[in-house]
Amino acid sequence: MPHDADLDRGEILKCYSKESLLELARLRTRAIEERSGFTLDAEIVTPKGNTRWIRITATVESEGDVPVRIFGMKLDITTEKMMFDQIRYLAEFDTLTGLPNRAQFQSALRHLPLREFGCNAPALLLIDLDGFKGINDTFGHKAGDECLKETAERLSTACKGAELVARIGGDEFAVLVCGYDSADAVAALAERIVQSLGRFIERDGTRMHVGASVGVAFFDLSLRSDLFGCADSALYKAKTEGKNRFHVHEAPVDVDNRKMDAA
Repeated sequence: MPHDADLDRGEILKCYSKESLLELARLRTRAIEERSGFTLDAEIVTPKGNTRWIRITATVESEGDVPVRIFGMKLDITTEKMMFDQIRYLAEFDTLTGLPNRAQFQSALRHLPLREFGCNAPALLLIDLDGFKGINDTFGHKAGDECLKETAERLSTACKGAELVARIGGDEFAVLVCGYDSADAVAALAERIVQSLGRFIERDGTRMHVGASVGVAFFDLSLRSDLFGCADSALYKAKTEGKNRFHVHEAPVDVDNRKMDAA
């Protein structure tokens, strides 16, 4: 807006996003009631349609005990906000596949004992690609990266509704599910993963093939079992039995689960 433009509060408020406007109203009302001040990072859309972020710092001025005006400043922090979001993304997501990284995965595991699940036992599926080293050795690391990106896409599609789908290592992935009502349903998901990741991948005329071994384990709150260790043990079992299959770790007492393998 031009510096000499008349300011209309009603028009200015139209620039705020819905969430920022609600928070501004809440903080402003409280500041007036308490004769205090507030700070808010708010998202706005300028009259030209540009999305910006501003930091509002405001103080309520009173005469006696009567609030009469609010004064302060608004600072454009768009660049700062973009830098912070980028740093946070790099800390929480795998830059190659876009999936949550090991840090997010470990955080999810740490919070499992703090949640209420009712009769639905959470399950962890660890996935390790079979034959991935051969892709890198034969076709090069660029082809390997394409293979990992395709794997991430297929895994996300096969595991829609999962609590978390993450890349936790070079060719290692993890899926955390909490809403499945039976061990059979989780086994069906593991089989779907094996089938989905076992299909050929074609990139730039190159046909690549990898398989997937999956280890499954159920979390048991009463026993406080090592969920990752159990799933990793099941994954090792799947690999030693021939790869391209899944294996379910011996179930806790309160989960109706049977040993299930799929060739």
